[in-house]
Amino acid sequence: MFTNGGGSMKLSLSNMEWKLMNRLWDDAPLTLMELTRALEPETGWSKHTVITMLGRLEAKGAVRWEQAGRARRYSPAVSRDEARREETASFLDRVYGGRLGLMMSALADDHALTREDIDELSAILRRAGEGK
Repeated sequence: MFTNGGGSMKLSLSNMEWKLMNRLWDDAPLTLMELTRALEPETGWSKHTVITMLGRLEAKGAVRWEQAGRARRYSPAVSRDEARREETASFLDRVYGGRLGLMMSALADDHALTREDIDELSAILRRAGEGK
């Protein structure tokens, strides 16, 4: 969670908001026009769509801006890792009642894990066990 003003809130981003945030994480700070030009080839969004998205993200506390002459320069107010953690926790809570084991069981039952995935998860679990 991150704090925006006085209260804390959970960050939940739509697919469209992730596209915009990824661009900011990669290239911030960006003006509205720079952001629109950068997103247009992939999304087809107009300047007005980007303005709407920035307003939503600012209200969520995910984006901040500073005045630079006549233009605002937008930057992320939350790190990509923070957003990923929030999104992962939210997904696990919504879909699996917060239980990671249930998700892993579903992936294993569906044969969705590659040998590489299993090796990576085993290494993660070993590291987690060493800390206990």
